[in-house]
Amino acid sequence: MEKRQYGKTGMNVSVLGFGGAEIGFEGATAAEVDKLLGSALDAGLNVIDTAECYATSEELIGRTVSHRRDDYYLFTKCGHASGFDQPDWDPAMLEASIDRSLSRLKTDYVDVIHLHSCSEELLRQGDVIDVLKRAKEKGKTRFIGYSGDHLAARYAVQCGAFDSLETSLNIADQEAITLTLPDALERGMGVTVKRPIANAAWKTGAKPASDYHVPYWERLRQLDYDFLRGDVQVSIAIALRFTLTVPGVHTAIVGTAKPERWLENAKLLEQGLLPAEQYEAIRAQWQAKAGADWFGKG
Repeated sequence: MEKRQYGKTGMNVSVLGFGGAEIGFEGATAAEVDKLLGSALDAGLNVIDTAECYATSEELIGRTVSHRRDDYYLFTKCGHASGFDQPDWDPAMLEASIDRSLSRLKTDYVDVIHLHSCSEELLRQGDVIDVLKRAKEKGKTRFIGYSGDHLAARYAVQCGAFDSLETSLNIADQEAITLTLPDALERGMGVTVKRPIANAAWKTGAKPASDYHVPYWERLRQLDYDFLRGDVQVSIAIALRFTLTVPGVHTAIVGTAKPERWLENAKLLEQGLLPAEQYEAIRAQWQAKAGADWFGKG
């Protein structure tokens, strides 16, 4: 699997990463996750991304692949209390959350800790950033980052405190291409993309049952890309290749609870980046039809 240099961090990351939300929220078993992550790592994937609020995700990752810790870069997030008595973003809670994540993941350190969708107001106050800086100084994380979108993400990039940005980017969510990625690229930040195929919200042809997927479905109906009217696997491949063609993107996090999906995902990228003409056509469609409030929703 293709690797890309993750900004100035020195990490050489696979273009596809594993997103840990599904295994936590869908109640995957340890045996299923062992097969899933084992096959992904064997196929050349080397980025695992999770969070404190993804139910049992961190524990499952720790139980199944912590013995292969040298085979992958490990990213997690902090911010939501997720079981602690303190409110979200409380500095003492953040410190406890980071320690809990390390314990769950069965590791002494992670490669990146991202602040999870913190507001610009809290970022400007600085306390939450200081918690991550201390974690880095103590060796609990090699690098620190921000996970989020829109104006808070722009501030996180421009403030100069972070090594990494995790943000939404796909055929239905392109604000980051001009708002944050150019600055992130100039500053040498690593960039991880979440929701890189827009949750494949078009795949059934019907309105998704999940409210989480509905905004992208509604956007895509207005964008009316011609390639979404053909074969679903071809359209997913085009969507994923589009995201990885955007300058400044290093890895795209794809979530699944199905072990066979990793080889399928890798196969989708065999054609490489999108041709310039096709990439620009998708960009032009977005620029012509996107609403002013079409930015990442978390």
